[in-house]
Amino acid sequence: MVVLGIETSCDESAAAVVAVTAAGPRILSNLIHSQLAEHTPYGGVVPEIAARAHLDHLHPLISRALAEAGVLLGAVDGVAAAAGPGLIGGLIVGSTMAKGLAWAADKPFLAVNHLEAHALAVRLTEEVDFPYLLLLVSGGHCQLLVCSGVGRYTRLGTTLDDAAGEAFDKAAKLIGLGYPGGPAIETAAEDGDPHRFVLPRPMKGRPGCDFSFSGLKTAVRHITSARGPLDPRGQADLAASVELAICEAVTDRTANAVALFRRKYPEGNSLVVGGGVAANKRLRGRLTSLADEAGLRFVAPPPALCTDNGAIIAWAGIERLRLGLVDGLDAPLKPRWPLDSDAPPRPGAGVKG
Repeated sequence: MVVLGIETSCDESAAAVVAVTAAGPRILSNLIHSQLAEHTPYGGVVPEIAARAHLDHLHPLISRALAEAGVLLGAVDGVAAAAGPGLIGGLIVGSTMAKGLAWAADKPFLAVNHLEAHALAVRLTEEVDFPYLLLLVSGGHCQLLVCSGVGRYTRLGTTLDDAAGEAFDKAAKLIGLGYPGGPAIETAAEDGDPHRFVLPRPMKGRPGCDFSFSGLKTAVRHITSARGPLDPRGQADLAASVELAICEAVTDRTANAVALFRRKYPEGNSLVVGGGVAANKRLRGRLTSLADEAGLRFVAPPPALCTDNGAIIAWAGIERLRLGLVDGLDAPLKPRWPLDSDAPPRPGAGVKG
């Protein structure tokens, strides 16, 4: 089984070809065109710029992905594309391209939930059985879910305001570091004192599995406003303090979810992390310790598969295609598309719920 995957939900134009062989899944190609240079001057993603960049780069990227994989379009078993959640302009570009290719080659089209692609990404590189506990942590989302199967998710907690990745980005901008904020803070924090600045750990110690990061951002803003431009030592120390605060807050909320998961799903044995922030080494270390203490296996995709890419879209397409879950060419786009559609909304969670 071979699937072409297309990802355009935010600011990465990506195309990949993934196959399932007798030896297991194989990534035959995985190409990404970064729009970092286009968005860096603005300190964040500009939707109109992102959509136009997808238009410029997606077609040649798909051609290169197929060529690198040594696969003709007519030989694929399906064409998958992120159909949401995400920026509507980018979703239109990628899904329309995928639908056109599927129609031209007479192949099934697979409308992939971008969040489900992150939820299933670990199964592309590791043998992980359902059910497992998932911490999905990225720039736009911060959730804890039980993954019981493809398309079967139970939300245990979500952010009440901002996501962890957004907190990294905003804090990095306030500190005077680069964009994207997560990698910039992680790099600066290597030489910093994480205990120099006193920062809150939002929601820490409270019952439940929900997250909050707006208070942390506000605390960083107060520090930078009071001190003015920071010297390199101050930047490193504040970056380290922010990183530690976010990691401690996330780990605390995940610990509550682990306890709940162990009670309700005794057959489950894995704690999985996915999404862009899952590449953070400090967070991985703390989650590994948490899983060990709870008797769970900690599993994370390689860092390259944590950020947005076409390979995880293709893999989610394969997971769905194997179950016969194909979509029509009239499949709608869903800028808001929760994994657990039955979960009640959280006050203030907005599109991140």
